[in-house]
Amino acid sequence: MITCGEGKYKVWLKTHKIGEDRLYILGGGERPHIGSMVVKEPGEDVRSIVLDDHKDHVVMKPLAEKGCEKYRGTIVVVGGIHIEDASKEEIEIIVENCKELMRCI
Repeated sequence: MITCGEGKYKVWLKTHKIGEDRLYILGGGERPHIGSMVVKEPGEDVRSIVLDDHKDHVVMKPLAEKGCEKYRGTIVVVGGIHIEDASKEEIEIIVENCKELMRCI
């Protein structure tokens, strides 16, 4: 598991290798949850399933694309990050922390 940030801005990513493919589980914030799922297959566009009005897929898409490019297999990212009544600045911190996770893939 890799992590970035502290306190309610901490995000984490767990990786499970399944053959040549990868399953990433992304969580963080005050209340991790399952809000979205993103799938990226080599040579295909990213597909997303978004539950309710969650926006987690926004940070999951680049993780899936990076993993697919690097490992040349199917990547599934599932999970969610939640901070209650997050401000624009707090969302930006979370997004930057997720970008840092991507550098560690």
